[in-house]
Amino acid sequence: MPVIFSVDVEDWFHILDVGAPVIEDWERLPSRLEANFRRFLDLGAAAGVQITCFFLGWAAARFPALVREAAAQGHEVASHGFGHRLVYEQSPKEFYEDVRRARLLLEDLLGQPVQGYRGPGFSVTKETPWFFEELVKAGYAYDSTVFPAARGHGGLKLERYAPFRMQTPSGPLVEFPVTVVDVGGRPRCFFGGGYLRLFPYAVVRLMTRRVLREGRPAVFYAHPREIDPDHPRLPMSLKRRFKSYVGLRSMKGKIRRVLQDFPITSFARFLADFGESLEEMSP
Repeated sequence: MPVIFSVDVEDWFHILDVGAPVIEDWERLPSRLEANFRRFLDLGAAAGVQITCFFLGWAAARFPALVREAAAQGHEVASHGFGHRLVYEQSPKEFYEDVRRARLLLEDLLGQPVQGYRGPGFSVTKETPWFFEELVKAGYAYDSTVFPAARGHGGLKLERYAPFRMQTPSGPLVEFPVTVVDVGGRPRCFFGGGYLRLFPYAVVRLMTRRVLREGRPAVFYAHPREIDPDHPRLPMSLKRRFKSYVGLRSMKGKIRRVLQDFPITSFARFLADFGESLEEMSP
């Protein structure tokens, strides 16, 4: 069973719920996305692997060459929506228009279909029961937004943690929950963002091997700013500052080791190789 590695392609100021700059101001801020994302491409090339790149639509419109460069190197291009808004802060209509806009933009840049989506902040919750239907309606075949544990931006409890198929009123969808493992009777994540930055790599490797032994893929995620320890900081509380910036200097080395230590694939390739074996269930 492989590891699915993914990057949410956004800039250093796309941090949620901290009074971050609004979309009208983003273009006036100094971007570090181009250089940081190319560092990810270099890591993939060095390891000889292809991953999934969830491009924020706004970032793709500003840096279309990065979208094409990722695809040219064999990486899967998927969608992170357009405006980086939390799912539960949008109406179904607003959400549909945002994710459809992002998909059409990416497909125009690539000339090929875009299958997958990941929502900002993993912000699908039990208060957004329309999420999956609207996503299928907007043209997506799979999603990786469900975080099956408690977190600041939501979380959605699941009976099982493996990828699964579901039926919506708009059609079928495959869900790839963010990977968690039960530790001390609670689901915990070790595989992306602040969790990956915080835990020692020996712990991450141990937990990854445990997930793979259970017969499910380990889904990793990261952001370009996380391998740039010198990027600008946003004002925020001490607690949130710790969550957002802990472990930045060790992150690149951890990602390099993950890419070297495990068989790596993308969501699209996993679907092609294992999609027929996925069980059907309701979220």
